[in-house]
Amino acid sequence: MRPIVLTLVHHYLPGYRSGGPLRTIANMVDHLGGELDFRIITADRDAEDTAPYAGVDADRWTRMGEARVLYLSPAAQSLPSLTRWIRDTAHDVLYLNSFFHPVFTQRPLLARRLGRLPLRPTVLAPRGELSEGALALKRWKKVPYLHGARLLGIYRDLTWQASSEFEADEVRATMGPAAGRIVVARDLPARGRPGVGGRVRQPGEPLRVVFLSRITPKKNLDFALRLLARVRAPVEMSIYGSVRDEQYWRRCEARIRQLSGRVPVRYEGEIPHEEVAGALARHDLFLLPTLGENYGHVIVEAWAAGLPVLVSDRTPWRGLEDRGVGWDLPLEDEEAFVKVIEELARLGSERWQALRERTRRHADEVAEHGPTLQANLDLFRALVEPRIR
Repeated sequence: MRPIVLTLVHHYLPGYRSGGPLRTIANMVDHLGGELDFRIITADRDAEDTAPYAGVDADRWTRMGEARVLYLSPAAQSLPSLTRWIRDTAHDVLYLNSFFHPVFTQRPLLARRLGRLPLRPTVLAPRGELSEGALALKRWKKVPYLHGARLLGIYRDLTWQASSEFEADEVRATMGPAAGRIVVARDLPARGRPGVGGRVRQPGEPLRVVFLSRITPKKNLDFALRLLARVRAPVEMSIYGSVRDEQYWRRCEARIRQLSGRVPVRYEGEIPHEEVAGALARHDLFLLPTLGENYGHVIVEAWAAGLPVLVSDRTPWRGLEDRGVGWDLPLEDEEAFVKVIEELARLGSERWQALRERTRRHADEVAEHGPTLQANLDLFRALVEPRIR
């Protein structure tokens, strides 16, 4: 019998707006569903939606691919109701996919601390929420919560899943002695490479830059727009993603208006995940000056579409220039970002073609996930086997 992993995540398929955490769990189920029995508790609607998914029955278990999924209505997400669903669902491991989420992490941990849940090994994956850049956002709210959570001991006796050694260090720095056991198991990539053809950039054409991510301060779109204001080479930009912070988006819109007439910028809105590969392939450079990522699925998707990436040094993807597939630069050095964009704009056709092929090969290398697959399996097996014996 396969070990049962009861997984709580705030959004899941068929949703797509929440980005990385959703993709991480979907990929994990896709890769490990034959070895582990995933049962997923999630919301009955996508991020920012006021209506539930069409065709999904809320508050009852449903088969979704290799997993069984329970889509909870808002009324069923209360502490007593969520506690009851977890308690009544057979499981060997409880797996939580956020540090701060008030419903799908904080409530289960509180119920666990109060002794209302069965004693089961519990894994918490913070998904980049403990990076320096992420903690700096709404710090006034997060610091008191962290202090109170430590006093209450709700993060006691957990196993932490870090997606990189960098994230493991972030957990230790934030939690101190309460960090306990940390296992590094990188996020699993999507199966296969999307069959899309990259564009052939013609001499003299503007460099097509693409930003594809949620529009929040953490993703740092306003920094990207500020860079374009300093670039003197011909360049244009497309922005894809859902607006998750209206005040921040208004600030970005003001920067776009300042660029008007010199650097064309188009906001294309949000797109379903199945359209991402095609959208990326219509561009030349993927730009994401993020304040922090624990993995960055869209970075890998950009390589698969044949794009070099220009990202901050706050992701697990480092040494990109040495590999010839992009650049990971400190946000404190805007000039370095500008220099890369201007040099790419002058690149000849043959060098562009070689760069595209190199990025696609790198995506294939990332997809060779044997050690990553084993690390994820070992994470759960190490927790389950002592109970079975």
